[in-house]
Amino acid sequence: MSKTALTRVRIVLVEPAGPLNVGSVARVMKNMGLNQLILVSPHCDRLSDEARLMAVHGVDVLEASRVVESIPEALQGCQRIMATTGRSLSLPTHLETPREALPWLLTEGLNTALLFGPEDRGLNNEELSYAQRFISIPANPDYPSLNLAQAVAVCSYELYQALQQPMESQRDWSFDSASFEVLEGYYQHLETVLLKIGYLYPHTAKARLEKFRRLYNKANLTREEVALLRGILRQIDWFDKATE
Repeated sequence: MSKTALTRVRIVLVEPAGPLNVGSVARVMKNMGLNQLILVSPHCDRLSDEARLMAVHGVDVLEASRVVESIPEALQGCQRIMATTGRSLSLPTHLETPREALPWLLTEGLNTALLFGPEDRGLNNEELSYAQRFISIPANPDYPSLNLAQAVAVCSYELYQALQQPMESQRDWSFDSASFEVLEGYYQHLETVLLKIGYLYPHTAKARLEKFRRLYNKANLTREEVALLRGILRQIDWFDKATE
């Protein structure tokens, strides 16, 4: 596995509030060979003097970073997405450690992303629903909460270390994972059909769809599998129209 695998990993900060944190994130990314930083609706100036001061020699990562308005915009073109969380989720979800999970993002030729939540609350369930796997950093249970920059540092280090492992010890994760756009198209199609046939109701659709997202994201679907599922939806749609 080459070092280019690291350059295809996006570090996505959702609504970061502190320029010092953002600058520190850019610095540790530079330390560990990562260079794609994306900020979703930041509440601070990523190019402020404070951020630049903390970035030190990672200023180039800071200056090359992108600001977007939504998580879906940040994830365009990604095939594999992980999210970090420091809490138990309301839906049954397996939480993994960075060391066991992060090598999955280092598959050659795939664009991947690692999501981090706001400093004051972390990622909520709706934001977490965009991810296929979930990371929790083990820490002292008496005080397990990590600063945003610290969490990015731990994960960046584990990504870099995973790349240093001998080839024979690296697991082969390569297969045709469906892209974020393909999956989002399926979820929108699924919602439309399920609302139409009365399985979903408008007031409960959002919560139900989050559960469907978790189910399918956990399966890590390929493009061909998504096409198969959409074929079923098209047939349901056709049958519903034929029986009107």
